[in-house]
Amino acid sequence: MIDASFTEQAAKAATQNSLIPSHDIAVAILRFIDRMLDLMSLRHDKSLEEIIYTIIILAISLFIGLVIRWLIITVVDRVVKRRHSPAMKQLLKMHTINKATHFITPMVFLGMIPFAFVSNHHALDLILRLAGVYCLITIAIAINAILEYSWWRFDQRDNRNNHPLKGVLNICRGLVWIIIMIISVSVLIDKSPLTLLAGLGAFAAALMLIFKDSILGFVAGIQLSSNDMLRVGDWIVVPSTIANGVVIDVTLSVVKVQNWDNTIVMLPPYTLVSTSFQNWRGMTDVGARLVNRDIYIAQPSIRPMTGAMLTEIVGKYPVLAPFVKQCRDAQAAGRGKVYNEWTRPNGSIDTNLGLFRAYITSYLLNHPQVSTSKPTDFIIVALSPAKDYGQPLNIEFFSKITDWAPFEALLSDIFEDFAIAAPDFGLTLTQAPDGNTFTIRDARTPAPVAYSPEIPSASSSEISQASSPEIAK
Repeated sequence: MIDASFTEQAAKAATQNSLIPSHDIAVAILRFIDRMLDLMSLRHDKSLEEIIYTIIILAISLFIGLVIRWLIITVVDRVVKRRHSPAMKQLLKMHTINKATHFITPMVFLGMIPFAFVSNHHALDLILRLAGVYCLITIAIAINAILEYSWWRFDQRDNRNNHPLKGVLNICRGLVWIIIMIISVSVLIDKSPLTLLAGLGAFAAALMLIFKDSILGFVAGIQLSSNDMLRVGDWIVVPSTIANGVVIDVTLSVVKVQNWDNTIVMLPPYTLVSTSFQNWRGMTDVGARLVNRDIYIAQPSIRPMTGAMLTEIVGKYPVLAPFVKQCRDAQAAGRGKVYNEWTRPNGSIDTNLGLFRAYITSYLLNHPQVSTSKPTDFIIVALSPAKDYGQPLNIEFFSKITDWAPFEALLSDIFEDFAIAAPDFGLTLTQAPDGNTFTIRDARTPAPVAYSPEIPSASSSEISQASSPEIAK
């Protein structure tokens, strides 16, 4: 049997001129190491003892730190889950508590270092520097986690205008990492952080080139936010790019736009500042979307209006009765034709096209989904310059519906009604090419022969020959 006092004296003697201190805790650990080496029949080597001692101290520190961290996370999680609020659920979803407690383990380790090693050993200095850097990194992770949650909280509760504030968050995170990096380097090389900052002045030009996109994006983000040019959720169109969709994210270096085909377009923020783009937010805020479409009338179908036709049309479309009465009263009083503001029908009773214009205006004024109450609203039905394939009738008004699918459904319904009503006014709608005229080409003659159902230009025998299978071959 080995005397206990002798073992203790040997352990204390082994700590002389080594990194292992001579207090009771260190001696107890060293005694345990000696017994383990005796059980494994290994000789007592000073270097081996120091390595095993260091591993044990690291393991104890990590274990204590992890236990304390686990206790804190468990308690906070239970408190958060009992609140049952969206903010608390987001706190758990973003793992903020987990990220903010990483620094506990290195702090515990740094606190146990004085009990682990002698103060004048060079290994202690190296371990302290590495542990300090790791502690600084975990502190940076904790600060950034708190910043991210704070930004989310502010964005959900106070950012009612959806200003692009994520760029500010990225700047704050970048500043935290830059500060931590400078302090970490100063800890490793044992220099003052101010000395490093003074030396960075020589690399200012290189840093500006490296962070060019971030600097431009930060300035552009401030301009976009201060001028309220862009928000998350806005529908934008950038003519110089393929971007045509909804903004889903705005950061320092990129603006993400989700197109209507679900593709994602990445744009540098300074592109939106240096070039023009169209923002449809005003349409959504006002609640009125512009409609500007043409329908084409066959010019031969435009004819003067007779009394019988006028009476028949008014009988079928009573909405025209007030306008027709106003026009007749104006003619009887010698005031000539009537030209109303957009809030009343415009047209004439002299031609079927003029009466059709009045019908369209009356129809839109009485439609429940056509916006007529806002200062910017208007209803314009006007003739555009004639085309080869017909007379364009331009129709402009504002719809109360702004969402894409119901908006298109509304337009289809309105213009279908116009297409059905046009023949009642004696008008023919056309398209390019005109469906009432076609061309027949005889295989034996190079020149085309025009044919119209109303004015035939070729004999029936030529037509039958041109349509026969033998000639077609």
